[in-house]
Amino acid sequence: MKHILRKIIFGFIAFAAVFIIGRGIFKSNPEAVVKNLLSQADITVNGDRPSDITVDNTGVYARVLGQGSLGLGESYMDGWWDCPALDQFFFKLFSVDIQHKVPKNFNAIFAYLKSKFINMQSKERAFQVGQQHYDLGDDLFKAMLDKRMIYSCAYWKHAKDLDQAQEKKLELICKKLQLKPGMKLLDIGCGWGGLALYAAQNCGVSVLGVTISKEQAKYAQEMSKNYPVEIRLQDYRDLNEQFDRIVSVGMFEHVGYKNYQTFIDVCHRLLKDDGLMLLHTIGGNQSWTTGDEWINAYIFPNGMLPSIAQIATTLEGKFVMEDWHNFGADYDKTLMAWHANFERNWPQLQPKYGDRFKRMWDYYLLSCAGLFRAREIQLWQIVLSKKGVMGGYESVR
Repeated sequence: MKHILRKIIFGFIAFAAVFIIGRGIFKSNPEAVVKNLLSQADITVNGDRPSDITVDNTGVYARVLGQGSLGLGESYMDGWWDCPALDQFFFKLFSVDIQHKVPKNFNAIFAYLKSKFINMQSKERAFQVGQQHYDLGDDLFKAMLDKRMIYSCAYWKHAKDLDQAQEKKLELICKKLQLKPGMKLLDIGCGWGGLALYAAQNCGVSVLGVTISKEQAKYAQEMSKNYPVEIRLQDYRDLNEQFDRIVSVGMFEHVGYKNYQTFIDVCHRLLKDDGLMLLHTIGGNQSWTTGDEWINAYIFPNGMLPSIAQIATTLEGKFVMEDWHNFGADYDKTLMAWHANFERNWPQLQPKYGDRFKRMWDYYLLSCAGLFRAREIQLWQIVLSKKGVMGGYESVR
């Protein structure tokens, strides 16, 4: 305990020192500092290229330096700056590692300390992301997603449009899991039930799907009522059955680093000895204990991205890694397709959601597209077995 407290104290001192020094450096001329940082990414203020930005309130410079990611996103939502192509803007920024060139701000220090002292993804907080994000309204997600309502990275190999790419992704998952008629599949974080329904329809399996979103559960129950699919509003930690296969798509980003081992332990307990598990998750190139401040505030509360090292550590002694597939570049295409749908259907959504929401949602989808395009974040599908597949596992692509 003393060792942990010492690390926290030293970490706080280091962060505070960087924050104080950085504030001293930037206080004199924040506009010059920001413009210099942008120039390193080949971005011009009031330039004429799609990736350039226009500034309507010069207070944005101090706001960004003082509040970091949160200040950048909120000032965009407030209309302080604009950009014709946010995806290109963020692609350029992250291609030059801009996030490592700006000293940490108070928000980052506070988030770091909270992550050390508090389990931000505890069972008590688990349903918060469902209420704030996934329960926003099925009308929004129907307008944005494919016909099956799949809210995760599509697989664009041999696909011509979003519907086809999501169908290819579901087919890929089922092939990787080697699903056979009569098997029982657990879908942790089942969303609107698209994968559960596809597996029941095409593979002859029975499915239990769990979600922390009331709206998702209601929709999935209705869509799959004529198939061997059960949908529950339930935390994964409360499950106690046995399954032939386990899949989790786009849910691990909500688990949190304090719970990675718990998640893997639960899956190990629920999976039969000869079973397979597929983990589909966004991942980061470095190990962090916090998520992006703006994303946490407005999109996915308490979310964070795992690293290879963090995932690998939890697997030791529990699972054999049979296959690790990275198709993160496909998430760029997926996000741009979602944004095109959102843009096209915005007139019917505008009366309910309003113009500030529009700017927030544009920023969310397009900034994430830029991040994936810059290869700053990844999309992994990891196939796991408990004791190793006898004779070897054949990878599917």
